[in-house]
Amino acid sequence: MQKSPLQIARQSYQPKMPVALQGAVRLVEGEKTQSVADQEEIKKLFPNTYGLPVITMEPVAESKVESQKSKEEPFNVGVILSGGQAPGGHNVISGLFDGLKALNPNNKLYGFLGGPSGLIDGKYQELTASIIDEYRNTGGFDIIGSGRTKLEETWQFDNGIEICKQLGIKAVVIIGGDDSNTNACVLAEYYLQKKCGIQVIGCPKTIDGDLKNEMIETSFGFDTACKTYAELIGNIQRDANSAKKYWHFIRLMGRSASHIALECALQSQPNICLISEEVEAKRMTLNDIVEEIVKVIVDRSNHGMNFGTILIPEGLIEFIPAMRVLIQELNDLLANNEEFAGLDGDDAKREYVKSKLTTASCELYRSLPKGIARQLTLDRDPHGNVMVSQIETEKLLIEMVQKRLAVLKANGEFKGKFSALNHFFGYEGRCAMPSNFDADYCYSIGVTATHLIAAGKTGYMSLVRNLTKPSSEWIAGGVPITMMMNMEKRNGKMKPVIQKALVDLNGAPFKYLQDHRAKWAAPSTNYIYPGPIQYYGPAEVCDQPTRTLLLERGK
Repeated sequence: MQKSPLQIARQSYQPKMPVALQGAVRLVEGEKTQSVADQEEIKKLFPNTYGLPVITMEPVAESKVESQKSKEEPFNVGVILSGGQAPGGHNVISGLFDGLKALNPNNKLYGFLGGPSGLIDGKYQELTASIIDEYRNTGGFDIIGSGRTKLEETWQFDNGIEICKQLGIKAVVIIGGDDSNTNACVLAEYYLQKKCGIQVIGCPKTIDGDLKNEMIETSFGFDTACKTYAELIGNIQRDANSAKKYWHFIRLMGRSASHIALECALQSQPNICLISEEVEAKRMTLNDIVEEIVKVIVDRSNHGMNFGTILIPEGLIEFIPAMRVLIQELNDLLANNEEFAGLDGDDAKREYVKSKLTTASCELYRSLPKGIARQLTLDRDPHGNVMVSQIETEKLLIEMVQKRLAVLKANGEFKGKFSALNHFFGYEGRCAMPSNFDADYCYSIGVTATHLIAAGKTGYMSLVRNLTKPSSEWIAGGVPITMMMNMEKRNGKMKPVIQKALVDLNGAPFKYLQDHRAKWAAPSTNYIYPGPIQYYGPAEVCDQPTRTLLLERGK
């Protein structure tokens, strides 16, 4: 494998850790916990893992503590990468590996290949020092691969037990997002009921930033992904300010929440940043959004500034109340609809759909550009829902803005020029080389998981917080996964899931955007050009967390 000079240099980077993880560790248990909602239902479903205390790790001078018992008896651990990639996953595994070897050099780490299916099918690889060293501080999940198989069926759980017994595995670490960690908790509960002696620990991953709460300050990968996107946005803004002739409509990942769009706006100060949660709260229509954009374009054009940038969250279209109703009608209409599937040609399918929708939804559907209307009727995801990531919302807005500006121009109310370019930034950020923050944070998450396992804990998520302080002052520990759960409808049934965190419209990050958006939209240039992620240099350049996290902590 060929490596760039930066890859070679980064392999030798030693992630910084909290003081508590730099030697012997003592686990301190807090008060018992309860779920964020639906306490009785969650307690019934998780009788063995509900109500566990939050754990904090403290450094001790002596080695005779819970996490050191494994010095006497070696044990093996399995690790799974679950769901979409996020920068820093390799460092979680590196921290897990180093933590295990520090406890006992005879401990072994097995990686299950291709995600959760590797555990079910018995596909694995022992992760040795030579393998781990090749992946330290690198992006991607390619060390063992990832997958989206859900661990929900009893036969899957039982297969996992047999594989773990064959390998002498004491614990399984699942690195994933809210759904993956929900599965981790289900697995932990089942293994306790079966008394099979296998622990399960989760780790908080997602670039979307929606796996956060009072205990989990941020999910790993969010920092790196946002810095990667913000660099690209800054580059585009510099180009726009140089060429002075294009409006750039930039769609960013984030289906369920607008954290990425908000963070990138805080880093780059675009002319407009749409926030899905705000659109929903104000019950805005598609036309309302278009009018807001047009107002800014016309105002800037009146001052000779026919250029700008607009950030659009990926899931925007589902947060527009009328669009959500339309999408739900389409989901219900097209579910296993052989009649629709048998129609020949887009026009026939379009007429069929229009004949089946309610009056209001039909009117909205008819108003959409044909290309977007077609995207709304494409194949559904495994849950029967429209695949929002395939809907090119930025192109929809460009087309609608163009039409509105043409009307204004005909009426003499717009005399400028409008040329638009569209972009979608998604995969560019998922496997970027992790920032120092993510490299350090992920490594600490991995080491923390080791101590939770050594102490016999299960049903916990590895926890590192106090993240706006220097890494030496970070606080390591564990949070019961049940503490973060509520009941939600999935595929028509109420199921326990970790509660997603949407953008808080009363929170400091959104308030900052709200207070500054008029200035950023004005006929002036207030762009920030963040530049590429820096790995070497002063801490204020290289080690800073996200603006979101700093603002949330009053900094």
